[in-house]
Amino acid sequence: MASYSVRVKSSAIKELESLPPKDLARVAMRIEGLATDPRPPGCEKLSGQERYRLRQGDYRILYEVDDPRLVVTIVKVGHRREVYR
Repeated sequence: MASYSVRVKSSAIKELESLPPKDLARVAMRIEGLATDPRPPGCEKLSGQERYRLRQGDYRILYEVDDPRLVVTIVKVGHRREVYR
C-alpha cells in the first residue's frame, strides 16, 4: 500500500493550536497515522458527505481522502460537542 501525504487546512491548524497539549499530542499521532492507513479501524464515513470521522478521546478529526492523488486532507478538528456544527 502506498503512503499518503497528509495536508491540514489552515482552519484546522487553528483548531489544533487551541487544544490542550496532552490532547494535541494524541490527536497529532492519529493524524500522522492516516499517512499509512487513511481508513483505520474505527473511522466512519459521514453520511451525505465524502468525509470521514476519526475519534481520539473527546475529540473528532474530520478528513477527506483523495485516493487517485494519495492525499488525506484534515478539514476540521474539535471537541465532539462542537465539531459537527
